[in-house]
Amino acid sequence: MSLELGEVLWEPDRDRVQAARLTEFARVVQDKHGVRFDDYETLWRWSVEHLEEFWSEVWDFFDVGAGSGHGPVLPDRRMPGARWFPGTHVSFVEHVLRQASGREDEAALVAVPEHGPSRVTTWRQLADQVGAVAAALTRLGVHEGDRVVAYLPNVPEAVIAFLATASIGAVWSTCGPDIGRRSATDRFGQLDPVLLFAADGYRFGGRTYDRRAAAQELADSLPSLRHVVTVPVLGLADGADGLRWDELLAEPERRSPEHFPFDHPLWVVYSSGTTGLPKGLVHGHGGVLLMALVQGALHGDQRSGDRAMSYTSTTWIMWNAVVCSLLNAVTAVLYDGNPMHPSVDRLWQLAEEHRLTAVGCSPGYLRACHKEGLSPSRDHDLPSLRSVGVTGSPVPAATYRWATQALGPRVHFRVFSGGTDFFANVVDTAPWLPVFTGEMSGRALGCHVEAWDPEGHPLVDEVGELVLVAPLPSMPLAIWGDTDGSRYRSTYFDTYPGVWRHGDWLTITRRGSAVISGRSDATLNRHGVRMGSADIYQAVEMLPEITEALVLGIEEPDGGYWLPLFVRLAPGRALDDALIARVKDAVREHASPRHVPDDVLGVRAIPHTPTGKKLEIPIKRIVQGASVPPAGDLGAVDDPEALRELVEVALRRQAERARRRPPSQIGRITAARPPSG
Repeated sequence: MSLELGEVLWEPDRDRVQAARLTEFARVVQDKHGVRFDDYETLWRWSVEHLEEFWSEVWDFFDVGAGSGHGPVLPDRRMPGARWFPGTHVSFVEHVLRQASGREDEAALVAVPEHGPSRVTTWRQLADQVGAVAAALTRLGVHEGDRVVAYLPNVPEAVIAFLATASIGAVWSTCGPDIGRRSATDRFGQLDPVLLFAADGYRFGGRTYDRRAAAQELADSLPSLRHVVTVPVLGLADGADGLRWDELLAEPERRSPEHFPFDHPLWVVYSSGTTGLPKGLVHGHGGVLLMALVQGALHGDQRSGDRAMSYTSTTWIMWNAVVCSLLNAVTAVLYDGNPMHPSVDRLWQLAEEHRLTAVGCSPGYLRACHKEGLSPSRDHDLPSLRSVGVTGSPVPAATYRWATQALGPRVHFRVFSGGTDFFANVVDTAPWLPVFTGEMSGRALGCHVEAWDPEGHPLVDEVGELVLVAPLPSMPLAIWGDTDGSRYRSTYFDTYPGVWRHGDWLTITRRGSAVISGRSDATLNRHGVRMGSADIYQAVEMLPEITEALVLGIEEPDGGYWLPLFVRLAPGRALDDALIARVKDAVREHASPRHVPDDVLGVRAIPHTPTGKKLEIPIKRIVQGASVPPAGDLGAVDDPEALRELVEVALRRQAERARRRPPSQIGRITAARPPSG
């Protein structure tokens, strides 16, 4: 059966629409402002054309600040530099912990390991442990504005440590212990942290990984550290030098979280670029709080008593989103392990066992389920499941069809896209909207997103650059260490002054739905985790056999992602199977398993600009179908012949991959390519 983009695969029934929190919110706004929302598009349009009124209504609807008012919403819209709710104080952690009222003995967190029993943390225990750890941090001399970092997997201790850190106004940052020590240092070393939480190890795919030595090396590489706290995930006898987690819990203390200015830093997350250290993006308490409430409750229809799980690691922004589900009184189910171990349907087993109302996963996981012929609604008892969310990379049309059929009519298949950069989904679904084949159902409330051509003209039914023409409360306050704001401006605002360019190819349809075609810059986006090529270069170019390397991230027409690595060998070296294995092992150890390339291909030379920058973006565009002159001016290449030779190697290998694809997928390759140039 042919799959046409825009075909309606699923629609919400009347009862679902009437019961949605979005409907309740719309009624409040209509009554207060004397407006009428005939459909989602009119509601979205009001939310972006009346930006101040919309976010003020969000504040009131969710009782942010527990009845406290707020000052001006957005006195100046200019970007960059828009400042939200100046003079207003909030507490992210207070909003989380007040959800415990009347539910103290119900589950707030459920920790699910690969093997063994689950571990429940009640709302009462959550409040007690957050208070105890916050008090311990204070006794250890951690102050407002200090940085606290964590090398932890997706376990309750990570959530508790984050909330305790935020409750005293310190700034949080984390990555998983599967990340190599060098990559972790590149992130945390920028922050001059005073305290490190470090796991003794983690489990994945039926194996245990002892990370005590890596944690100690990480601690030794951070000279600003004053304290290390070991979290016994594996229960090993000794960890990094310092305190143990249970010592922080030894003196229980229930304390009220402090309030901070709306733009007080909450955490630093990373959106790696193509050169230099990963960008440390600073998000504020208030912006994260408001955006999480809107996107969790109004788009995701989260409500008190729901049980939600997203497959993620602490390295990915989705972990932050899981923690933010607590703001809507949702029980967060934390799975720490391989989503396909011991079988591909592991996540559906968990959905059945824990009566999940929402599951989050990657397009790659769904493709694996489809390939295995799974049908979650047939194979598992899932009476509570209302939605399955997927993000991280483009979802092929065939996966839409399989998902809506295999999940059944009660489950809303939610495909959305946004960014670590601004902690938001800018194209999303909503409880009022149908699901279209190959498309995201609409633009997110309060997010004035458009597709622009190179001259800055909005496009409809054509691929363009994803831009935000108005600010979001959750836009980064700054890039860490960018004291004069020059890196912030050049990263997001140089292409279209005063308008945020995100780096995605976007199509807005006449129906208001959206299609993301992939990255328009060279940032890698594999398995839903954005990565910088610099991490790979650091791992590979330290090998004596490798003189230089260049990596590409290529979105494929079947929804896959090809990560080829091109290497220039040192004189007298040969690219044999043993060296390829060494290259992959180096990437796995010093970057992460997600960085491991699909192919390692030898080339005579790596082409650069005259200033020495590798030509990642032009080469990616050429491989995706752009002609050479628009994608890269050959007069601006230090070795034009090297460019031609590398492209030939890439296209030859790409053709070999295409020949292995089913014929139905090869025919769609042209439609999946972004525009030339």
